[in-house]
Amino acid sequence: ANSGAEKIASWAGPQAKVFKAFNHTGSMNMAKPDYGNDQKLSMLVCGDDNAMKPQVFKIVRDAGFEPFDAGPLSAAAMLENLAMLWIHLALKQMWGANFGFKVLKRSG
Repeated sequence: ANSGAEKIASWAGPQAKVFKAFNHTGSMNMAKPDYGNDQKLSMLVCGDDNAMKPQVFKIVRDAGFEPFDAGPLSAAAMLENLAMLWIHLALKQMWGANFGFKVLKRSG
């Protein structure tokens, strides 16, 4: 397993539906992911069960984030690295915790 999420999936067994989300931001953003002017923070989600992803996306939306599909669970290591980047920026670069990531996607 290349990530913590993949390790959990291996422990849980083949029937488990494991997703990675809610890891690449801080607690302030978990409490208030809306940055005003209808600007919600993005929440990347990865997991192997495409039939369950809409339900996971609903949980993400209900928490106030904008969900984005980051692909299969094998992408979890990249999300874990994104979490490390957030921590680095917040603590080492002294940005503080009042920032988050936003995915912008062009139409067409």
